[in-house]
Parts: sequence; structure tokens; C-alpha cells
Amino acid sequence: MSDKSIEVCILAAGKGSRMRSRRPKVLHHFAGRPLLFHLLGTVKEFGISRVHVVIGSEAELVRAVFPEAEVNWVMQEERLGTGHAVMQATEHFAAESRVIILLGDAPLITTATLEALVGLECDLGVLSVDMIEPFNYGRIVRDTNGNVAAIVEERDATEDQKAIKEINTGCMIITASLLQKWLSSLDNDNDQGEYLLTDIVAIAAESGCKVSAHKASEAIEVTGINTFEQLAALEREHQLNNARKFMDQGVHIIDPNRFDLRGELTVGKDVVIDVNVILEGKVEIADGVVIGPNCVITDSKIGQDSVIKANSVIEETTIDNGCRVGPFARLRPGTHLKSESAVGNFVEVKKSTLGEGTKASHLSYLGDSTIGRSVNIGAGTITCNYDGVNKFETHIRDHVFVGSNTALVAPVTIGEGSSIGAGSTITSDVEKNVLAVSRGRQKTITHWKRPKKR
Repeated sequence: MSDKSIEVCILAAGKGSRMRSRRPKVLHHFAGRPLLFHLLGTVKEFGISRVHVVIGSEAELVRAVFPEAEVNWVMQEERLGTGHAVMQATEHFAAESRVIILLGDAPLITTATLEALVGLECDLGVLSVDMIEPFNYGRIVRDTNGNVAAIVEERDATEDQKAIKEINTGCMIITASLLQKWLSSLDNDNDQGEYLLTDIVAIAAESGCKVSAHKASEAIEVTGINTFEQLAALEREHQLNNARKFMDQGVHIIDPNRFDLRGELTVGKDVVIDVNVILEGKVEIADGVVIGPNCVITDSKIGQDSVIKANSVIEETTIDNGCRVGPFARLRPGTHLKSESAVGNFVEVKKSTLGEGTKASHLSYLGDSTIGRSVNIGAGTITCNYDGVNKFETHIRDHVFVGSNTALVAPVTIGEGSSIGAGSTITSDVEKNVLAVSRGRQKTITHWKRPKKR
């Protein structure tokens, strides 16, 4: 959808006082990203270019999180209600535009719902939803023709009105010129002493204008966040829905209640994901991959039939087909494991490539390295890549055997087919097909006595 006559106004000035946090409410994370991030993404996907975001509390913090956002930031210096917030933005609206008003703390509204709002043929359209337990929500009161006559808040509702299940979400669409006119009629003669946006519904209906409502299909789509308890509940419901979606696609998620997707996931067939796995950023998982429990995978690609064992952390890494990782492995940004390679227990790899069939099975650090095919990295091997100021590279050619407890002091190259004796410190290049050993001779002192404690 792309319609220059449609503008969006997002209300994002809330402090989140019930969260007892110094951080603006819209910056608290949901599914791995700030609440406002999700809404801006949906609006962009919908194709609306004129977006206004009303901010107030810690405005500079909000701007700093979205430095490249193509939005018009609007300040609300005093928080005097939702109607007052929209008033701050009206001067930026084109008179002939239709304005969609959204709440910054409701992250899951869909483009389909925005499309339905835009499609309403009326002067004022509101977004509603049926709620099984509508306590504390404003009720949608309709006239005999099915049009919206008013939004009645819980405290002002009659017993009959309290029985209504259709509630107001706070989102609406309205012509800018009418919006400005009706906002000027608002007053703050209420318990909160605030200018309430919902009051324009009654003003519109009383003036003979048509007010319609579109019902969202699910309550989760329009649920707003005021407390950490609500945030956690919405997060869990959202993640459970994610898990169900992927299970419908053939992914075996061991426990959908312990699945966390905090970004985008592309996944193949016959994939197994164990409990407490966290997927962040953009993750691609090919067919036949098995991911063990308690793994964190961020912005990475995992190739076909690879196995990620328990408690492994993988960041900005490419893993080719048939690899083995973990348990307790850490793959840092810039790592590439080529097919059939293996990184095992307590091995850390950073900005390094491991060739086909290469194995580093135990207790090693490999940084700034290029490692060839069919190389064996012994337990306790370290590439000493940092001299305190600069980083240097280590190159290990094909078919090299590196013995346990070896230190490779970069820059250094180990030639093809060579072996490094256990316990060596290698400071110079090693030719191909040789044995390199660098360690002191073992001595035995026969008359030595262990010191006694004084």
C-alpha cells in the first residue's frame, strides 16, 4: 500500500511510570527490539512515508535509538492526555490527509489491520476488539444502525454498558481537518484532568458524522503495555504464537513455552530446537539442523545437518553443512566453519575460518586465523593474536597437526602437513611437512625438598 493522503501519528510520550523505570516506555524491549521499533517497521512495510512520532519523556534517548528513522519527531512538553498529544502534531498534517493514530506501546498491530482501517468509509474510524474480560477498558457503544455512538470509560459506564465485550484500543483514523476541529472542542473536565482523544467520538457522532469501527481479529494485536508484568505476558504469548507457526512448518520445538525468537528466522525442514534457545537478529537454519538446549544464536547461518550442542553462543557466524559445535562453545563475529568441521568443549573462535574437516575439540582460543582443511587443533592451543596494541593473523595450512598446549604467536604461518609438538611456543614460520618443537628440556632434581610452611 502506498497512499500519500495517509499519514500516521504515533503516540510515544509515555514515561512508563508504572514500570518504575528511568527508560521511556517505548524503549523497553519486546521480542528483542524496542516497542517502538516494531510499530515503525509495520508502518514502513505498509508503505506510509509521512510518519509523526509524539515524544516527551527523555526525548533525546528515543531519538538516539532511532537515528536513521524517517519520521517527524514531535515534542509534548507536558503530558496532558492523548488528545493533547495529538494536538502537538496537528500543525504538521496536511488538511486533506487521513491520519491514522497509533499507540507506541502496542507493538503487534498488523498491516492487514491498517489496511482495514484505511478501508473504512466514514468520517471517523476506530479500532476495536472483543475482550472476554473487558474490565478497565473503554466500551464501544453502537447505535441502532451499528455505527459507533460513543466510547464509554469503565468508571462512567452503566451496568448494561459494562456488559459490552467490544472495547476501544486507542487507535483510529480521521480526516486531518475534522481532527483539528474536534480537538479544539475538547476539555479536561474529568477525573484525570486530561484532554482525552476518545472524547472526539461522541463529538463526531453528535455532529451527525459517521463513526465506524473495525474489529481486530485478535486481542494480542492491539494489546498495550503499561507494566513489566504485561510486557512479560505479551512476550510469552507472542513467542508461543511464533513457536506454533514454526511447528506448523515442520520444525520440532521441544517445548514451545521455552522458545524465544528476537528477530527474524528462516528455517528448513526436520530442524530440532531444544529448550531455552534464543535466536536474535537474522538467523537462517537449514534442513536437518539440531540445536541443543540453552544456546544463543545471533545474526548467523547454520548449514544443513549441522549440530549445535548445549550452551553454545554463536554470533555473526557462518556454519556450513555437517558441522559440530559445542557443548559450551563460543563463536564470535567473523567466524566461518566450513563443511564437516568441528568446534568443541570450551573453544572460542573469533574472526577465523576453519577449513573442511578441521577440528578444534577442547579448550582452545582461535582468533584472527585462517585454518586449512583436515587440521587438528590440540587441547589448550592459543593463537596469540594481540600484542597489546595491534592484532595479527595466524595461517595454518592443510593437514597440520597442532599438539596440545601450543601457543602460536602471530604473525605466523604453519606450512602444509607439518606437526607442532605439544607444549610448544611457535614464534616463527614453520615449513611444510616438518615437525616443530619449541620447549625447554625436562630436568629431574633428585635431592630436591618441598618447602615447608613457616
